[in-house]
Parts: sequence; C-alpha cells; structure tokens
Amino acid sequence: MRSCSGIKANGERCRAQPMRGSQWCLNHDPSRAEENRRRSSRGGRRGGRGRPSVELHRLQGEFEELARKVLEGEVERGVGAVAGQLLNGARSCIRDSLAAREQEELVARLEGLEAGLQQIKRGRYG
Repeated sequence: MRSCSGIKANGERCRAQPMRGSQWCLNHDPSRAEENRRRSSRGGRRGGRGRPSVELHRLQGEFEELARKVLEGEVERGVGAVAGQLLNGARSCIRDSLAAREQEELVARLEGLEAGLQQIKRGRYG
C-alpha cells in the first residue's frame, strides 16, 4: 500500500493513504492548502478570552455579586436594576456572537463538503 509523500510537522513521513491519482493525502495536497489552513485555524478562534462559556460564567458571577449588594443595601435598587440590564446586554452580545460564529463555521464546513462532492463528481477520486 502506498503512503502520502507529505512530511508531518515532527519531520516524519505521513503514513496516510494518498488520494487516488495523487501522491498526497487530503491533509498534504498542495491544492487544498488554503482550505486546510482555514480548517486548522478554527481552534485558535475559540481560545483565550473569546471562550463564551468563560465569559458567561464571569457574567453570572457579576449578576450574583450585584444581587447580593442590592439585597444588602450596598447598591441602590435603581442603580442595581440598570447595572443588571447592562449585564443582560453583555450576555446577549456573547450569545449572538456565539451563534454567528457557529453559523460561519457551519457555512465553511458545508462549502468544504460541496467542494469535495464536486471533486468526486469530476472523477478526482475515482
């Protein structure tokens, strides 16, 4: 069985089976370099301060702290109500940003699947 001509990041030769009529597997095919770069960069977009679950957890803590301060009289009720509305706005922004990001990722995946289907139809794999 043949193996891909690609070299992995650690310097080892790729052991994946190449696509039919090619010396490369899907991951090492130079014609798919841009698609592979986009696909591999998705993980980095979820990291750091951009993690929605981390931001939502932080906001939950702020809501709880605000509620405690209002109930104990440290913060006036009207000020607490406005602060709560602003925190709700921030939560909505995080939720909408997450939904938009998920939609963008789904569109990118769908476009990749459609491109693969077109390649199959053109006989690239067989």
